Amino acid sequence: MIVRLFSSLLLLWILGFAWFALLLPQPLGPVKTDAVVVPTGGPYRINRGLEALENKWAERMLISGVDRDVRPVELMAEYPDAVALFDCCVDLGFRAVDTRSNGLETARWVAQRKAKSIRLVTTDWHMRRAQYELKRALPDDIVIEVDAVASRPSLLTLWREYNKLVLRMGAGLVGV
Repeated sequence: MIVRLFSSLLLLWILGFAWFALLLPQPLGPVKTDAVVVPTGGPYRINRGLEALENKWAERMLISGVDRDVRPVELMAEYPDAVALFDCCVDLGFRAVDTRSNGLETARWVAQRKAKSIRLVTTDWHMRRAQYELKRALPDDIVIEVDAVASRPSLLTLWREYNKLVLRMGAGLVGV
C-alpha cells in the first residue's frame, strides 16, 4: 500500500516536471493591459516591459524588487533609449526581496493605480511561480496576462524552479 502510494506520487511528480519543462510559457504579443509588472532578476525582462510601453500595450510599468542600493538614475543609464519612458511611466518597487513579496508589492501598486489588467513579464521558466504568487496576492477580478521572456534554461534551473513551485503550492494549500 505505501509503495503504491509512493509510486503514484513519484509518477505524478515526474509527469508534472515533464509538463513544466516542455511547455514553458511564451511571449504574449500585442495585447493591451492597464499596466506592466516586471519582477527583477533575469535578463531582458525590463527590456520586454519597456517594449510593451513603447508599443502602447500598457500605460504604466512597475519594476518590482529593485535593490535598495540602486538609484533611479543608475537604472535609467542602463536603458538610455528609454529615459523618457522612465520619466513618465515607470515606477520602481524597492520592498520585494523574492517572488512572494513581488506579488505583495505588485498588489499594493495595482490597488493604488486601480488597474484591472496587468501584463506580467518574467523569464519563461519563472513565469508559473510568479503568476501563482500574483494570483494569491491580487483580487480575483484582476486579469493577469503572461508575457514570458524566452530563455534557454538548464535542466538544473528547471528542476529547481519546478520544485520551488510545487513546494510553494503545497505551502499555499496548508495556508502558509
